[in-house]
Amino acid sequence: MEIWFYHLTRHRLDRALPLLLERCGQRGWRCVVQATSDERVTALDEALWTWSEDSFLAHGTARDGDEAMQPVFLTTSDENPNGAAARFFVEGSAITPALAASRQYERLFVLFDGNDEAELQAARGQWSALKALNCGLAYWKQNESGGWEKGG
Repeated sequence: MEIWFYHLTRHRLDRALPLLLERCGQRGWRCVVQATSDERVTALDEALWTWSEDSFLAHGTARDGDEAMQPVFLTTSDENPNGAAARFFVEGSAITPALAASRQYERLFVLFDGNDEAELQAARGQWSALKALNCGLAYWKQNESGGWEKGG
């Protein structure tokens, strides 16, 4: 299992997340997105339906039911009701509680806003804790055009 950190500097979460979710879907992976607040789950729910003029990302929340059928499930808890292979942690969600169940995932993603000091510090703290546990980590940062570059 790999843990990839995505440092958002050019685009906000509601623009960057759908692209990453699409890539996971192309691999055949179901996804869980974990936020820290119901407000963020609601905002992401709305954003994923309207993020592109050409398409939408099928997804759901606990309010929608049929959790096991959702290709992308949005939540504030550590559940994995859709058998996801990829889990996204946003808004400073703690990744370490999910490590006990990490064998069920192919990849964990930590997305953080580099312009939000609290999220930046939370990501740095999680990186340090995971590095101390000898987890396989990768760091990606947005370049000037909004694409991703792997960092050191």
